[in-house]
Amino acid sequence: MEIGNPAFNYDKHGQKYSGYRRTEPRIAKYVNEALESAKTVLNVGAGAGSYEPEDRYVVAVEPSSVMRSQRQAHHRVPALIGMADALPFDDHAFDAAMAMLTVHHWPDKRKGLQELRRVAREQVIILTFDPDALDGFWNSRYFPELIEVEKLRFPKIEFIVTSLGGNCRVQPIPVPFDCVDGFQEAFYGRPEAFLEKEMRLFSQSAWGFLPEGAEDKLVKSLSHELASGEWDRKYGHYRTEPYFTGALRLIVATP
Repeated sequence: MEIGNPAFNYDKHGQKYSGYRRTEPRIAKYVNEALESAKTVLNVGAGAGSYEPEDRYVVAVEPSSVMRSQRQAHHRVPALIGMADALPFDDHAFDAAMAMLTVHHWPDKRKGLQELRRVAREQVIILTFDPDALDGFWNSRYFPELIEVEKLRFPKIEFIVTSLGGNCRVQPIPVPFDCVDGFQEAFYGRPEAFLEKEMRLFSQSAWGFLPEGAEDKLVKSLSHELASGEWDRKYGHYRTEPYFTGALRLIVATP
């Protein structure tokens, strides 16, 4: 399988994104702690504003008009039009820079990460998924083609660390059972959510990169095993686990 441009077309499919992808407070706690004393923060690939701190001066950059339009409803500052690999700011213009679950959409990931490092005086904070850890989740058994797409899109942790100049802390982030941010691991104990077409379309961009017909086939397999009780026999213990630590990572780079 090959992925050309990894960028998802949010202008076409992002109209309901903010209804499914919201700030999960227990994950945001790790982001806010990593920001430490930063007073000015640049958020790149900012989308509808998930995980933006409310107690600091934030400047947001977002290329999609549909995503920018959703920010007002969530009381976020208007976003500037721009791309990660060509930020229109001076060196060290901000105390900190952040990119929340967005780097995998960037066509030039290395340049984008280097731009974050350039404009931040202190820390750069990246929330992402480790492609080498994606097989640790049961959905890789039901959606193997989807996981292959994710592995091709998400940059390896070593690539991010190197692009940011090293000196990084990499922290696995536990996902709560009732996580309100709709990425795949958020439903580790609520598999029925994957049967909702709107959730897949507006919340998890990887489905849009599958060959025609593949999505229905994969979802049907999970649906059959849920109906028969086979999923619960194999993985039902996830329904009682308050947290799941899988592939979600917080990378904090300091100068």
